[in-house]
Amino acid sequence: MTARPLTQDDPLDDFDHRDIALLGRKHRVYTMGRGPAVIVMTEMPGISPHVARFARWVRDAGFTVYMPHIFGKDGAVPRMPGAVFTMIGGCISRQFRAFQANESSLATLWLRALAALAHQECGGKGVGAIGMCFTGNFALSMMLEPAVLAPVLAQPSLPLNDPAGMHIAPDELAAVKARMEAEDLTVLAYRFEGDKYCKAARFAAYADALGDRFVGKVLPDEAANPDSPMKNPHSVVTIHLIDEAGQPTVQARDEILDFFRMRLTG
Repeated sequence: MTARPLTQDDPLDDFDHRDIALLGRKHRVYTMGRGPAVIVMTEMPGISPHVARFARWVRDAGFTVYMPHIFGKDGAVPRMPGAVFTMIGGCISRQFRAFQANESSLATLWLRALAALAHQECGGKGVGAIGMCFTGNFALSMMLEPAVLAPVLAQPSLPLNDPAGMHIAPDELAAVKARMEAEDLTVLAYRFEGDKYCKAARFAAYADALGDRFVGKVLPDEAANPDSPMKNPHSVVTIHLIDEAGQPTVQARDEILDFFRMRLTG
């Protein structure tokens, strides 16, 4: 993959893009690659150069990336005050229910429809999905769409006001667990040990609810990129990833790509 500067806005000019209307709502979706589909959901405050880099890694691993615009300015390096305004908008949006435990974001309905469309367009066994930070929990709710076989929760941060809260309605969580057991599926999840926004209590809650269907991985804080502008260790596969062989964050990225291969190919 050709390296692109992570400190400059990414034009996303190697992606195709189209506006997709589903369930009465339209979102721009950036696509690239060939093979089974993987839905890449951005972290706050939007599709940054680091998020785009991760999407390119997914493409290079043999998948078709579907990266929807969810919030923010696509391709932009996070800057103040715009990033703050985006985060405030997300927090108060009825689509995300950012402070609600035991509730699912309405945004996941559209994302489930996108997963069904992506499976129809790309074929294969099914679809992968990764959510990050603000969207981290979304991949689990997306398992209510039968096409989704490989969900990944990267530092799931909602609900913002309840460290032990699960951002999914109880009936949906029960349906997801039943499906996992019936189809022998698992969900992968990642966080840094000292993350202030995704604490141990959240992983404990999911493990208690899903048992061994929840595979939670915790990275030491010293594995986070010390040069990141965000000092709280948080974004496992984006701004806190150290792109060097043997680094725990690179190992996490490769585990995620292997998970997609295992579930979606062969």
